[in-house]
Formats: sequence, C-alpha cells, structure tokens
Amino acid sequence: MSVALLRRVRWPLAVLPLSLLLLLPLSLILLSVLDPDPVIWRHLLDYLLPELLGNTAYLVFGVASGVLLLGVPLAWLVAVHEFPGRRWFNWALLLPLAMPAYVLAFTQIGLFDFTGPLQTLLRSHFPQARWFPPVRSMGGLIVVMSLAFYPYVYLLARNAFASMGRRALEAGQMLGLSRRAGFVRIALPMARPWLAGGVLLALMEALADFGTVSVFNVDVFSSAIYKAWFSLFSLPTAQQLASLLVALVLLLLWLEQRQRGRRAYVASGRAAEQPRLPLSGAAAWLACGFASLVLTLAFILPFIQLLVWSWQALAQGHAPGLFGDALRTLALGGLAALLVVAIALWLSYARRRDGSLALRVLLRIATVGYAVPGTVLALAIFVPVAWLDNVLIGWWLPGQGVTAILKGTLLVMVLAYVARFLAVGHAAVDAAMQRISAQQEAAARSLGHAGFGLWRRLHLPLLRGGVLSGLLLVLVEVMKEMPITMMTRPFGWDTLAVRIYGLTSEGQFVQAALPSVLLLLAGLGPTLLLSRQKDET
Repeated sequence: MSVALLRRVRWPLAVLPLSLLLLLPLSLILLSVLDPDPVIWRHLLDYLLPELLGNTAYLVFGVASGVLLLGVPLAWLVAVHEFPGRRWFNWALLLPLAMPAYVLAFTQIGLFDFTGPLQTLLRSHFPQARWFPPVRSMGGLIVVMSLAFYPYVYLLARNAFASMGRRALEAGQMLGLSRRAGFVRIALPMARPWLAGGVLLALMEALADFGTVSVFNVDVFSSAIYKAWFSLFSLPTAQQLASLLVALVLLLLWLEQRQRGRRAYVASGRAAEQPRLPLSGAAAWLACGFASLVLTLAFILPFIQLLVWSWQALAQGHAPGLFGDALRTLALGGLAALLVVAIALWLSYARRRDGSLALRVLLRIATVGYAVPGTVLALAIFVPVAWLDNVLIGWWLPGQGVTAILKGTLLVMVLAYVARFLAVGHAAVDAAMQRISAQQEAAARSLGHAGFGLWRRLHLPLLRGGVLSGLLLVLVEVMKEMPITMMTRPFGWDTLAVRIYGLTSEGQFVQAALPSVLLLLAGLGPTLLLSRQKDET
C-alpha cells in the first residue's frame, strides 16, 4: 500500500474496528435466518409468533396514537398560545423523560390496580361499581408507554410550532381559514417531518422496552427473547426472535431516514419574534388543566407515590444491600461514560479531519446501536463471545472443566454498553466539535500550536461543555439500562435497575420504590438540561 493511499484511508481504517463492534454481532443475528431450525420455527409459528406479532402490532399502533394525542396538542398550546402556567409547562412537560418507563409502570399499577388506593376509594363509595377498566392489560401498557414517551413528540413538535406556528395561522387567515382549520390544514402538514421523527423515536423505545412489558406481563419480542434464552435455555430460539426484531427496527430506521430525506420545511426569521396568541376565559383554564393532568399522571403522581413507598420501605428496614447496588451502578455508569466519551472524541476528530463517504458510512454504523433493543444487542454480543470462549478454552485449558473465560465478565458488559450508547455520547461531543471553526484552528496554528498542543490548548477547552453533557447523558442511560445489565452481568453484580426488576416481578412495589427514586433523581439533571437548552420564554 502506497504512502498516499495509506494517508487517504487512515481515518476510515481507524474507525473500522468500532464499526465492526456493532456490525459483526448484528450480522450474526440476521444471518441466523439463513440457517433455520425447522423444529424451532414450527414451535415459533404454532405457539409464539401469532401472539407476539399481534401484541407488537397493537403496541405500535397504540403508542403511536397515544404519543401524538398527547404530544401534539401540548406542543401547540405551549409554542403558540399564552395561558396560565405556560412558561412552567414549557420545560416541566419534559420531566417524564427522567422517569424510566418500567418505574412509571409499576407505580401506575400500584395506584390504579384493583387493590390500589383509587379503586379502593371508589368501592368504598360505590360498592357495586365494576366499570373501572383493568390496568394490567394491553390498554394499560399503551397508556403507560404513551405517558412515558410523549415528550419525544412534544419536544420536536414544540420546536417546529415555535418556528412557524403563528405564521401558519396568519397564512391560513389570509386564505379565509379559522384558527382550527389553519392548524389542521397548514401547521400540521408543515410539522409532519418533526412529528414523524418523534413518533418513530417513541416506537423504537417501545419496541426496545423490556421492563415495562414484563411488569404488565405482556409478551412482545423483547421479553420473548429474554425468556427464550434464560427460561427455555434455547439460544437458537432467542436468535431467531432477535432477527425478526432487528428487521422491524431496521424498517423503522429506514422509514425515519426516508421521511427526513423527502421532506424539509424551513421557516425564515426567528421564532422568538412571534407574539403568542393569548387564551382567555375557559379556553385558558382548559389548556392549563390539560397540561396539568398529563404532567400529574406522567410524573407528579408517580413521584409522590414513590416517595410514600420509599418512606415506608425505610421505616420497615427494606433497604439492605441498596448501597452496594447503587455503588455498582455508579461504577458501571462512570466506566462506560468515560469510555464512550473518549471514543466519541476520537470519532468527532476523525470526522473533522476526513469528510469522505467511507468514513461517514462507518460512523453511521458505529453509532446506530442506540436504535438496537438492549435484548438484541446483549444477545448479539454474547454469541461471538461464547464462540471465542470455546476457542480459547480449547487452546489453553482443554479438559480442565473451565466453561467460561470472557462470558459473564465486566468486559463484555461494558462493550455492550459502548455499542448501545456510543450514539448518545457522540451526538453531544460532535455538536460541540462542529462549533469550532476552521478559522479558530488556523489562528491557533499561526501562534505555533500544532498536534497535541493544538488539541490541548484549543479543542479540549471548547469541547468541555459537550464532553460534560456526554458524560452525564451516558451515565444516566447506563444506570437505567436493564436488559443488557441483566443478560451480561457477572454473577452478583446487581444494579439498581436489576434490583427494581427483581422486586417488581415479585410484586414488591414498596421495596422497589427506593432504588427507583435514586434512578429518577439521577435522570432529572440531563432532563432539565435538555428542557432548558431551547427557548426559555
């Protein structure tokens, strides 16, 4: 290889191993379809797939409808209108992002189930009442996931409406349309790319969710993969199910890219220059009441219930081992965050130095792991690691009864974390990197800085905010991650998320409250940063 060619491909070659970290395991999962086991597939077709496909279809349709019905009206009210409490709702409606969906799930069941305080109160006043809908159902699951994931639609729609909402209404009035007709016929179509992006984000979160569906005891692909591996002890069955889920996620990613590529609307001017439409009388208080109801159900009421249960758990002495779980959670999150941000710095610098198509494709592959469900990623990492384990044991320790060298180690778990959350760290770091102009680098070089000195004196100080944001975001994501931790952790390495799963699966909601509060408080910081980074009006 010539020196010129080596210089041209050095950055893609440097990024290639990171891309292979995700590409090879997922390829093995997808290629498992090419070698089907007739017995396994007959079992899947007869007993599992009809229920899984039906539940998944209901879940996708229900969550998509739910997040739109909640996120779009809230975004329209906050971005375009003025009503009591609007400035507070502007950022407070994002608070449900801080609460893991599986925590919201068991608090809602504790509040609204047959033995919960609400139904108990209703029965005390209406003994013959039997009209309350069952909470532990597909409908209950859809409602909880809609409350947990509507902020994705709300955030994107709010930004879209803030930039063109008032102008859309003015354009509609010039055409003789009322405010309602202008919203339906002009504002909504113009905001379609943002709405589609928010819905697809919510759907990918719903398909990747493991803890929430387990709390509701509804079988979808993510929970079926876990059961096939750890309950049926059938790794091939888990691989076949994972391949179907990967295909579905890739379809959603393709739809998202196609939607983004086909539509782009740009509004001129600044959103802050548009005065909001004041609401008065009943309309103003209805808007305030709707936003208050959603926020109460999605965050305030569950948070209060968690605090009550936590107080009861402390009073009853149900917190043994919690300090160790919290310490392990912080240690894993900190280690993964440092590694992810270090790699993200390297990737962002490589992208700055080389804008070739090959590097862009490799970067896209390396950072697509956030769209892959945790159960699938854990399985995808485990399969090649198990093969490598067998090879190493056959070479070095034959006949000594050793069954694992790499399996069940922190190395495998941290690798899975890196593959899953590299996109989160890279987005924060790369956004900061893009704000460093070529003129700033040229000025630094003119002062005699080059190489590592340029990196230390120019890049690192300017990247500090992005690095800190990336560290914090990845730390919280790893702390909340449940399926990867459960499926790849070393023996005895329980974290707060694993502890919550174990307690809620046994119906011990009071005992699960305290670790849930710790996770919730950890997630509030990034959520508040996210809510404040847009307009503060």
